[in-house]
Amino acid sequence: MTGNTKAPSKFGVLIFPGFEPLDVFGPVEALQMLSREVKLDITWIGPTLAPVSTAPKDIEMNTTGSLVDTRVVPTHTYDNPPKDLEVLLVPGGMGALAEVPTSAAPVSFIEKTYPKLKYLITICNGVELAARAGVLDGKRATGNKDTWKTTIAVRPQVHWVRVARYVVDGNCWTSGGVSAGIDATLAWIAHLYGEEVARKGANFMEYEWRDDRNWDPFAYIFGAEV
Repeated sequence: MTGNTKAPSKFGVLIFPGFEPLDVFGPVEALQMLSREVKLDITWIGPTLAPVSTAPKDIEMNTTGSLVDTRVVPTHTYDNPPKDLEVLLVPGGMGALAEVPTSAAPVSFIEKTYPKLKYLITICNGVELAARAGVLDGKRATGNKDTWKTTIAVRPQVHWVRVARYVVDGNCWTSGGVSAGIDATLAWIAHLYGEEVARKGANFMEYEWRDDRNWDPFAYIFGAEV
């Protein structure tokens, strides 16, 4: 496969304290599969160059005393991002909640960066960060169904779609909760490179791709359809 020469090749993953691991590593795995077919680069954008934790001590994430801490070392910072960034992936997690003080910085970064992007892909309640940045105003979007009422209250100017695995509006791709980010990323790959390429990557991952954007069973499991 020679690839779509007009397709973007410069990806950035926005990370912040308390990001959800699968929101990040699921889509990145799909992109890593794509990198076997076409040339692409992934950068990691954090508040500083210090390792960013999925379970920082200053965000109350569990009450059992468990020690489950994944850390990613950024390649770039919010203040010094890649100059040629084309696609930004925005995960969710506890650190994306509005009441978490450290969530303000990624919101500002999205607001500043979005006009330069070719595509914005949000996963789970990472859509709240994009919504708070105002870049989804007037657009259709979806998010985590377990936290649906909290999510839609963040920004009434967004046209929230309840029963959707992922939503595409212009250059914004927003997915449902956690694993839905993999489905949205595979769909984005199919959109630019063809379904065969996306299906090949999904099969290599041994992942059962939910490729119906309009069907999210978790909207019913969590009652978000009400």
